[in-house]
Amino acid sequence: MEVPRHWRLKKQRYALVGEVCPHCDSKIFPPRDVCPYCGGEAKTQFAFSGRGQVYSFTKMTSAPTGFEQAAPYTMALVQLEEGPVVTAQLTDIGDQSIEIGMPVEMVTRKLRTDEAERGMIVYGYKFRPVMG
Repeated sequence: MEVPRHWRLKKQRYALVGEVCPHCDSKIFPPRDVCPYCGGEAKTQFAFSGRGQVYSFTKMTSAPTGFEQAAPYTMALVQLEEGPVVTAQLTDIGDQSIEIGMPVEMVTRKLRTDEAERGMIVYGYKFRPVMG
């Protein structure tokens, strides 16, 4: 991915910034400018809380190109408190067992090092179990 695109996606990747529809009040992530629920224009930014629960998950033992060093790892569908479901890697699990409905919170972590882009480190959101 080219450097300008990383900068354009910074708010989305680092702070879970999406949009809210002014017509039907739906929370939208990732941002789309058009509400998928009512079709109205939705350009108002909305910062999600970063808290949610595991909706579904799977353990990846064979990683795609660029993520081999992370295998094995757990990918999950996380339903945010505000409604949208996002796909993300679970981190900081340790020996804890993962369960559907487990409360999680967003953290910013290294996703990969992009060798094709002269070693640029790519960060983004992951989720970890809620502490305490």
